Amino acid sequence: MSFDLAERALSPAVEDYVKAVFEIEEQDGLATNGALADALAVSGPSVSGMVRRLVREGLAVHERYRGVRLTAAGRWAALRVLRRHRILEAYLATKLGCDWDSVHEEADRLEHAASDQVVERMALALGHPRFDPHGAPIPGSDGTIERLTLVPLSEVAVGEMAELALVGDRDPGRLRFLAAMGLRMGTAFEVVGRQPFRGPVTIRFTTSPYREQAIGYELASSVGCRIRGGEVG
Repeated sequence: MSFDLAERALSPAVEDYVKAVFEIEEQDGLATNGALADALAVSGPSVSGMVRRLVREGLAVHERYRGVRLTAAGRWAALRVLRRHRILEAYLATKLGCDWDSVHEEADRLEHAASDQVVERMALALGHPRFDPHGAPIPGSDGTIERLTLVPLSEVAVGEMAELALVGDRDPGRLRFLAAMGLRMGTAFEVVGRQPFRGPVTIRFTTSPYREQAIGYELASSVGCRIRGGEVG
């Protein structure tokens, strides 16, 4: 199955909700109304009304007292929106030189307006990238999405080599802070220390000047790393 450019259009609000449900489902299994309200910065009653709409339109099912999950049609719609959003992020960063801390909000504005034909041309111009600027996999045009096997930085063992592979795109301040420390997608380092009781993790960069950097536990827990198997550089 591939994305059908002629399929029925969804409203921007519905697209926002199916995308949010998908992202929460991927992490927590079911999307509660509270989690959706937090993710979308809307009120509880607004969420309840939209969940009923998603169910009515066959995009989601609601499990009483538990939460909501997408149907096959809802998942398809969510992957279509995610593909559009992440290709836009990649295009803004790669072709227009936008900083990684600004592309999420820009893509949010553009994802409902850009046609699928234009987005596919962007993907072609980029060489069909696999990941967005923050390391999130870009769904394929056939509706598949790559599963990542990553480890939070807070759990990388002392002495292991790793590289930054995934960071959330919703907090521009955090992205700017990581960049200021020298951490971007693919940055390689060795974990050289970890303080107990949720203390900071210390890394040493694997390129000159091989400096060390302490990273707080909360931040270290929020970023995903790929273990490099011991190679340096």
